[in-house]
Amino acid sequence: MSPIAPARRPWRRWLQSTSNRSFVVWPIVLLLLQAALDGGTPRLQLWALPLLAWGYGQYRWMGTQRARQGGGGPGLSNPPERLAITGLYGLTRNPMYLGHLIFFLGLALLFPAGVGWPVLLFHAWWFDRRVRADEASLRALFGAPYEAYLLRVKRWIPGVF
Repeated sequence: MSPIAPARRPWRRWLQSTSNRSFVVWPIVLLLLQAALDGGTPRLQLWALPLLAWGYGQYRWMGTQRARQGGGGPGLSNPPERLAITGLYGLTRNPMYLGHLIFFLGLALLFPAGVGWPVLLFHAWWFDRRVRADEASLRALFGAPYEAYLLRVKRWIPGVF
């Protein structure tokens, strides 16, 4: 193995983290793209910044709540030991993923050239697929209590869907 290979692994592992890609990589990529389109200093719709803060804050807050309520670790590679079903988890089954999507909505609105909209649409599709796979895993892990939770709490938006 070459001496370069071990140095690449931390970056590869870092990039495999959904939160690192959502909250660090995509904003930088879109900022650079907007700057290129604007010929230097990027034009930004600063009124969209609260959505970025809301999305990231919700993701972090709900991650802490999930750890307290359910145990386990980030993602389903270290699954929860108990269901997290109170607080925001009592209103939407996926408040952490929803935080990502709120953040991506903020990015889409931040850049007036529209560079963020394809990223938002892709991630809406991607997170929905991921959620469906997570739900299958949680059904197998928790059985009937999780099935009851699925009937009571909507996947994304409280009372809607």
